[in-house]
Amino acid sequence: MDITSATSVSFEEQDTRHDEMHSTIEHWIDELVDHVDDAQESTEFQAWLDVQSRFHEYSHQNTLLIKLQCPKATKVAGYHTWRNDFERHVQKSEQAIWIWAPIISKRCPKCENAPSYHEQIDCEYDETPPREWSKGLVGFRPTTVFDVSQTEGEPLPELETAATGNAGDLVVRLTEVAEDLGVTVRIVEADEWEYGAAMGVCKYRCIHSFHPVVEAKARANQADLAVTLIHEYAHALLHFDVDSEPERAKREVEAEAVAYIVGRYFDLDTSGSAFYLAAWENDDSAVIQERLGRISSTAQEIIEALES
Repeated sequence: MDITSATSVSFEEQDTRHDEMHSTIEHWIDELVDHVDDAQESTEFQAWLDVQSRFHEYSHQNTLLIKLQCPKATKVAGYHTWRNDFERHVQKSEQAIWIWAPIISKRCPKCENAPSYHEQIDCEYDETPPREWSKGLVGFRPTTVFDVSQTEGEPLPELETAATGNAGDLVVRLTEVAEDLGVTVRIVEADEWEYGAAMGVCKYRCIHSFHPVVEAKARANQADLAVTLIHEYAHALLHFDVDSEPERAKREVEAEAVAYIVGRYFDLDTSGSAFYLAAWENDDSAVIQERLGRISSTAQEIIEALES
């Protein structure tokens, strides 16, 4: 299946659903790697970023699954969540969207499995009985969600994607959460800027706090300044311990992708972003998957800091 041209996928066959969900994600990643050879902007990658900006709380595997099955999805929830929490009902004949749901259960402190599987593998841990074990993640199971477009009922409340509706306040909030993110930030006036055409830089280790130092050039365009700060924060979070120049070049794309996601989430116009993935052309699909995971988790960390 060529998912660059397909509009949606489905996982309706119960017997094969588990394997198909895994293989479809792997196929999408492999196609992404194939696109890199062109050194062209990857529309599939940007489409994934569009979905990720709307579903920042989901894992990157689930945002890929959402994109593949319902490319125009904007807000998803389970059947009962729509009914009980939002007073909306899934319309008849709508096709469910399959994602991974975590399985939380009491788990063995040694093998970290649920009691039933702990017994099957003959784990020798017996210091405390299962009823005293703490709960934790023991696996994942396929589950279904539906997009708001598949439901009807009470209108959803208007969400303030940007708290006050202007990028100026976002710049203020970005400076306020810097310490929470472990970053020292400075906005430097244009006549004092020492970095030429660069709009922002991420330097290493403040002598007092040992935090990475982000500096951005002051400008009238506050939306542009906000995106620059997000980009440099991403560098601080992603690249602080990376010394290899080739790898740092590869992660430049990751930082730009994080800025795209967070900017889109706060309704900034990031349409000028371009994602050229030639730097990734020698990476296999497992490494690309790891990069997507870093992008997803870093964007989520910045968004949650700004929303808290």
